[in-house]
Amino acid sequence: MPEPALPQEFHDIAKRISNWGRWGADDEIGTLNLITDEVVRAAVAEVRSGHRVPLALPLQQDGVQTGMIPGRVNPLHTMVQINQELFGPGTVATSDDAVTMGLQAATHWDALTHVSHSGRIYNGRPAGTITAHTGARFSGIDKVRTLVTRGVLLDVARAKGLDRLPGDHAVTPEDLAEAEDFGRARVRSGDVVLVRTGQIQVFLAGDRHAYAYPSPGLSVRTPEWFHARDVAAVANDTLTFEIFPPEIEDLWLPVHALDLVEMGMLQGQNWNLEELSASCAQEGRYTFLLSATPEPFVGGTGTPVAPVAVL
Repeated sequence: MPEPALPQEFHDIAKRISNWGRWGADDEIGTLNLITDEVVRAAVAEVRSGHRVPLALPLQQDGVQTGMIPGRVNPLHTMVQINQELFGPGTVATSDDAVTMGLQAATHWDALTHVSHSGRIYNGRPAGTITAHTGARFSGIDKVRTLVTRGVLLDVARAKGLDRLPGDHAVTPEDLAEAEDFGRARVRSGDVVLVRTGQIQVFLAGDRHAYAYPSPGLSVRTPEWFHARDVAAVANDTLTFEIFPPEIEDLWLPVHALDLVEMGMLQGQNWNLEELSASCAQEGRYTFLLSATPEPFVGGTGTPVAPVAVL
């Protein structure tokens, strides 16, 4: 019998956290099923000051992409009409734009189809259901019709008294629990967890190459923590989401595969959590209403998003 392409440690974790079949064989949204009407009503009650915090990076040509991932280009913005009087001289003039970009170029959600392993995507469907003509036939990002719930900021850097975690820091379950205690905010079922490392400061300071590599990020041990808490989705302030280079030699993107394929849990990257960190510290609380509905690109394996936290 051939050896598995991925190490046994990976497959052992995958078995412990798998949600395949949990919401039925036809399910395409995974852990977002945990965001019930009751969860949303409770999330609305988190709004106290009404302070709104944007979490997205600007969509710009000088963005976070370095060319490391082929085809994932920063936004290329073009004017296709400039003050054009479409209906004749003296009529109302219009200006229109077009943009070319990788859907995961800046602040984004990864769809459950963004990665596969062992020939499968979430819920055991064949990876071959993703095609050049239609994109993701199952679990495309358009299947996520709404995403509004309680958000919890786990400010791992601030909990450790740091502005930014070092580039070789793998965020562990113990780190997440420490940040929970620091923020006095217990993660509960249906929450979206935002994990702050402070790494995006490197990009904001003008060095997108150092932002990408080396980068702190989530450890391969964290999916079990999120699974145990029934978290709906996770996002952070790094390019790669998980620690990069990987903590296990030659095991690339294992957290992606565990979160997206096995758990069916959306991931977000390049979220700017700096203002949110300061606002949460000022208000003394780390929970809020989060609005982060994806752009509904049919068959998309990811999408830009402009999330807003409301405290």
